[in-house]
Amino acid sequence: MDKIIISPSKYVQGENAIAAIAGYVKPYGKNPMVIADDFVTGLVGETAAHSFIEANMQFSMELFGGECSRQEIDRLQVKIDDDHNDVIIGIGGGKTLDTAKAIGFYKKIPVVVVPTIASTDAPTSALAVLYTPTGQFDQYLMIPTNPTMVIMDTTIIAKAPVRLLVAGMGDALSTYFEARANAASGKPTMAGGAPTLSAQALAKLCYETLLADGLKAKIAVENNLPSKAVMNIIEANTYLSGIGFESSGLAAAHAIHNGLTQLEEAHHLFHGEKVAFGTLVQLALENASLEEINTVLNFCYQVGLPTNLFDLGVKEIDLNKLMDVAIAACAEGETIHNMPFTVTPEAVVSAILTAHTLGLKKIIVCLCLYLINK
Repeated sequence: MDKIIISPSKYVQGENAIAAIAGYVKPYGKNPMVIADDFVTGLVGETAAHSFIEANMQFSMELFGGECSRQEIDRLQVKIDDDHNDVIIGIGGGKTLDTAKAIGFYKKIPVVVVPTIASTDAPTSALAVLYTPTGQFDQYLMIPTNPTMVIMDTTIIAKAPVRLLVAGMGDALSTYFEARANAASGKPTMAGGAPTLSAQALAKLCYETLLADGLKAKIAVENNLPSKAVMNIIEANTYLSGIGFESSGLAAAHAIHNGLTQLEEAHHLFHGEKVAFGTLVQLALENASLEEINTVLNFCYQVGLPTNLFDLGVKEIDLNKLMDVAIAACAEGETIHNMPFTVTPEAVVSAILTAHTLGLKKIIVCLCLYLINK
């Protein structure tokens, strides 16, 4: 199996980066279309427009309708044909960015994505999730190329709710452990081959960056301030995790996330919050050392990620519901089968209960130490 790594052509990250967007986009086209929802347009629309005007570039700005649906994609493609746009720029959250990716794929034009939050590693990926106009899942659109460019404006991202940045840390937390498991099993990655050394190194650096700077970044963002730690965590959440998951592979943690969607009590959680608990379950499933599990538990506890089922919203432990989670996580085609051993639903339930119990014990220990020191 050939080794393959895929990534955006360019990654840009810096304070007030949107103010310089025209200079970054100009090499790829002369007449971009910018799509953003009403809130994001109010937040950064004027800044982006000023950049294009200053650069003497023709451009169009269109309001994104809210769903990455075929109807919305088709509507915006008509606009692009009418205005003869040669670059598509998506500014905002995941559905806006995925719409831009899909339009770029169908129109065969460069794609620039500008996330206004750092809550997942999806911006760098060659994937778009399509929904119906009413918000139900429709299909995954597998795109043969990654976005042409990703621009991260750290000033905007640092002002977003801190929970979103922490959720991004939860998503990124799984990257190293899933990459490690995928490499051990020898299964192909989402890039379509074996992982490269560079992709595995990025996955490991992602984990190390989270441990070093996660708590410091959370404190800064709680005060709506940028810092070097925030810059590092934005890169970890987006680029390191994005390249790491796509070119090093997914395993149990994301499959557990998918299984957790069976729990109605957990529907209020962000993707990365459920992935964080899925990471703990994966570690229990592979019988990782208590030292490694405790390191991950400490990190989750410090930044505010779920460490047990009660944190997910579960009121009482129901083994039948947990079996439903496990069966969904072990469905045919799920990434849990990238683990380097056979996984059964029974083993998953056992791992969920182990992770849950260890998470509760960690909280009790921390509370006891707090009371003693007080």
